[in-house]
Amino acid sequence: MALSEQELHRREERQKLMGAGINPYPSETFEITTTTEDIHQHFAKSPEQFEQVRLAGRLMRRRIMGKASFAEIQDAAGRIQIYIARDEICPDEDKSLYNTVFKQLLDLGDIIGISGFVFTTKTGETTVHVKELKVLTKSLRPLPLPKDVQDEEGNTKTYDAFTDPEQRYRQRYVDLIVNPQVRETFRKRTKLVSSIRNFLDERDYLEVETPILQPLYGGAAARPFKTHHNTLDMTLYLRIANELYLKRLIVGGFDGVYEFSKDFRNEGMSRFHNPEFTQIELYVAYKDYEWMMDLVEEMIERAALDLHGTTEVQVGENTINFQRPWKRFTMFEAIQHYTDIDISEMDEEQLRETARKLNVPIDDTMGKGKLIDEIFGETCEPNLIQPTFITDYPVEMSPLAKKHRSKPGLVERFEAICNGKEICNAFSELNDPIDQRERFEEQLTLGKRGDEEAMTLDEDFLRALEYGMPPTAGLGVGIDRLAMIMTNQPSIQEVLFFPQMKPEAKQEESSDQDFINRGVQPELIPVLQKLGIVTVAQLQEASLNKLHNDVCGMRKKMKLKDVQNPTKEEVEGWIKAH
Repeated sequence: MALSEQELHRREERQKLMGAGINPYPSETFEITTTTEDIHQHFAKSPEQFEQVRLAGRLMRRRIMGKASFAEIQDAAGRIQIYIARDEICPDEDKSLYNTVFKQLLDLGDIIGISGFVFTTKTGETTVHVKELKVLTKSLRPLPLPKDVQDEEGNTKTYDAFTDPEQRYRQRYVDLIVNPQVRETFRKRTKLVSSIRNFLDERDYLEVETPILQPLYGGAAARPFKTHHNTLDMTLYLRIANELYLKRLIVGGFDGVYEFSKDFRNEGMSRFHNPEFTQIELYVAYKDYEWMMDLVEEMIERAALDLHGTTEVQVGENTINFQRPWKRFTMFEAIQHYTDIDISEMDEEQLRETARKLNVPIDDTMGKGKLIDEIFGETCEPNLIQPTFITDYPVEMSPLAKKHRSKPGLVERFEAICNGKEICNAFSELNDPIDQRERFEEQLTLGKRGDEEAMTLDEDFLRALEYGMPPTAGLGVGIDRLAMIMTNQPSIQEVLFFPQMKPEAKQEESSDQDFINRGVQPELIPVLQKLGIVTVAQLQEASLNKLHNDVCGMRKKMKLKDVQNPTKEEVEGWIKAH
């Protein structure tokens, strides 16, 4: 592994700390009595509470001024300035903790523990006067810290910000350190989940857990991930939904159950889709989809109030209002509203022709239900910005929903659409085992036609229904999608700590001959490698002055007395060689 000059330097500092008898990774507990947030919020009102404080955090800024220094540390709650005087932390003759450790062997990104008292500087900044300092963690990689620079007109410009999305998602740990607003997004996501959980707990619904590894996947139309259990010698699937297991619990006698579940669908990835996602599913006995619509309105309105103190949430350019009641359309009404075409009486061929006319992408594997779904998705969903219920879906689209009590060919189902995307799906659940079997068999036929998302037939679930499931309303809410809206984020990756990514491309190292071909003297190749330049491409992108200075400095550091420094013209030849 090739290390940069900074990484090599920090490893040397680590060794020097250990040589001085300081463990840069101590085991013992460091007691913390306060946080940066607590100090900022309460010091002005109650300074007597902060005459003795202990806190820990990451060193983020440092301004050394001889025998005293100002610095800034960051904990989980925020940042605060600290003041360190040499004779305060080194009251005896030995001043090495300040002169050597703090000034020479600590870097930005290192984690320290401090104790002292809080005061206000002459400029009015709340500051911790450090009386004791302890090294808690030596960081071996430099942080990509942004730099704020003011131009001649007084405008602040930020340079070297850690903003590349791929880097941020791959190295979320760095993202969370240097971009504090990201932590706030995830705090709001947690608060969203807590709000929904509290809402359901208040109604005495039982939170449960059901299997993630399932012998049959079901409860949704999606492709599964497949694995193998060695001991049982059988294929298992990561669940695509937890619906069928939760309904088994309703059969078993619970009146209301819910689960926050990780589900997995082996499908495409986009800013709205991740193969691993979170949803909450809720099933309540003796209720129907009309009742469930009222519950969803109340629950999401409550969540908006809990997170923002208002039902209005800014999402991009749109102000979305979750205040009840929400607008309601049947699916056919919505399609007619946005296309001026009534598809309610069309057969499969007519739907196919209509889709072509509307430039909706379709293929030969799609049955009637899938065609309607595609038409709706392309022509209606993007227009539904304010929260809207779409109700009464065609029976072909909903194998697990109860047939509509008064509208032949439809089922009692709704989806809530917001900001152009579905955020929840709900049914009056099908509890007729004969009807359910027939619907599963229709799905098997679609599967034979090539529909990879068609449902499988679950005999054990049918057996459970045959024991009798009471009339039940069921709901699934996509937590990731809802979190995107509630935190004003444009992509699902922004509300997942660790979204799925393509494998990281490994950097291929150039051979010694590749460097020699560009004019690099063989004895200087190890110098370039020590500087972290292991490919010809890196050489081509290097800055001439910096590379020349770095090579000369590293040659000296490596004590290569028999190797001559290259001239600036020679280094320019390495960079520009053809």
